[in-house]
Amino acid sequence: MQMLIDGDWTDAESGETIAVENPATGTVFDTVPLGDAGDLGRAVDAATGAFDAWSHRSLRDRGRVLFTGAEEVRRRNGELAALLTAEQGKPYREALDEINGFANTLEYYGSLSASLRGDYAKLPGYGHALVAKVPLGVCGAIIPWNMPALIMGWKIGPALAAGNTMVLKPASTAPLTCLTLAGILGGAGLPGGVLNLVTGSGETVGRAIARHPAIRKVSFTGEVETGKQVMADAAPAMKRVTLELGGSDPMIVCADADLAEAVEGAVRGRFYNCGQTCTAVKRLFVFEEIADRFTEMLTERVGSITVGDGMQKGVTMGPLNNRTVLDRIAAQVAQVRERDEGSVLTGGDMPEGQAFEGGYYYAPTVVSGVPDDSVLLTEEVFGPVLPVVAVGSLEEALAYANRTRFGLGASVWTKNIGDITQACEGLRAGMVWVNQHLRIPPEVPFGGVNESGLYRENGYDALENYLERKTVLIRP
Repeated sequence: MQMLIDGDWTDAESGETIAVENPATGTVFDTVPLGDAGDLGRAVDAATGAFDAWSHRSLRDRGRVLFTGAEEVRRRNGELAALLTAEQGKPYREALDEINGFANTLEYYGSLSASLRGDYAKLPGYGHALVAKVPLGVCGAIIPWNMPALIMGWKIGPALAAGNTMVLKPASTAPLTCLTLAGILGGAGLPGGVLNLVTGSGETVGRAIARHPAIRKVSFTGEVETGKQVMADAAPAMKRVTLELGGSDPMIVCADADLAEAVEGAVRGRFYNCGQTCTAVKRLFVFEEIADRFTEMLTERVGSITVGDGMQKGVTMGPLNNRTVLDRIAAQVAQVRERDEGSVLTGGDMPEGQAFEGGYYYAPTVVSGVPDDSVLLTEEVFGPVLPVVAVGSLEEALAYANRTRFGLGASVWTKNIGDITQACEGLRAGMVWVNQHLRIPPEVPFGGVNESGLYRENGYDALENYLERKTVLIRP
């Protein structure tokens, strides 16, 4: 598949390509161009040329294009979900949810676009004060491989609705669905040059996006250290930067929680997308009086997860996306064993058998008795491994939960309104769930505190981040 610049499908100027693997088998099934800074420059030129006409289209007209695109995505959601499973690895059912989530996001910003307006005040001695909200210009986006379609929607929805044009770099291991979605939007009436996709490495294309002087805003989702580099690269041109980075989300289960619901919440919150979600449950804190029973129920439920190729019927967890992530997860669990940092209750290794040969599989894993300094509690574990820690009180749970450099999401499971209030006030996170975890509707702002990022995706907040204020004083 080729990349998309100025409405046309094109190869990289170098002629080089990147192989795209199916993580279920480790086999190559497609290639995309290995773009470079020169290709990125062509895309920026196209976006610059398209900006004036797109930004002057009526708000309603821009929203109509997003609605039409969303409608076509829904019509083709089965085909798109199969493609997403093939390149990313997640089960087909999860891929279908993600594609529909992309459409939801476009529809939300399509509905919001017509409500954009500035402010007015009559100021004695000065005249009439108008504050217009105008688009920034050309914006850049760098997205990861774990939720490529959904996160693409989070970035292009508000940017395009606000009247900006965009250059986007999809992840090298999962670019195909994003390219296909961009093509669908073009067919739905999005003019050439408004949305351009350049494939390539983060070191070349990603850094070129952050550094290019004509790009006025960069939105990045990915690892913390890379996010810091993006911010540094963007600083000389005083670009706006939105960073949605890593997380180590705590889940607190109080003594009065519905255990069955909490177990299901932990399983979905941790093992959805093979644990490759920034806001996945990554640290589980359970009150001591229910810890044994909860852990027993959890271990039994995790043992029932069916691992395999995401296109196979009955599979509830697919492979990890790539060899690097698999090796990292295996090393983290090996460290736990080598240092005797806990007990592996289930999983803890790569599954064996002909069905798993060549793929990047890791068994869903539960570990108990983890000490405070274990890598499972101190670093982000981006895969299907869940540590369980018994705590004596909500105060102890909150202290554990906040003992991290991250602050993306967190959840508390209880029926006690006092405990809910204490937890919601005490958890240092950008998003707190009560008796649920992981769900992020497009209508609410999402992002983190501390090293989990800057500013917010989704909601009206994201739309505002793609607009500039221009003050006009009129003296009659």
